[in-house]
Amino acid sequence: QVQLVESGGGSVQAGGSLRLSCEVSGYSYNGYCMAWFRQAPGKEREGVAALDSDGHTTYAESVKGRFAISQDNAKNILYLQMNSLKPEDTALYYCAADFTVWDGGYCYSWVPSNQFEYWGQGIQVTVSS
Repeated sequence: QVQLVESGGGSVQAGGSLRLSCEVSGYSYNGYCMAWFRQAPGKEREGVAALDSDGHTTYAESVKGRFAISQDNAKNILYLQMNSLKPEDTALYYCAADFTVWDGGYCYSWVPSNQFEYWGQGIQVTVSS
């Protein structure tokens, strides 16, 4: 059973930094697409960053240059380093994983959330001005 557990959220002032972690267990496929999504109140869930098992990364334009997705393979942890945070980054952040997306060769940050099979429970990030 695949489980994803996020941690590291919280409240920060604009310009500050946070690092989200997503611990993955039970994933047995030999390839993957891992991604971070976020959902603000009243808005649709949007992709923030994606990373595949070949190490390729993509980002939403709104976070490019400020956020960085990475992984620790030994610990099976996915990270999202968020710098220069803005109030509009306030949202519930989710990590997600899927094999089919990777296998199909379309692991990008703009892939819709309904393409991902496995999800974490979400963690709140609040940025105050």
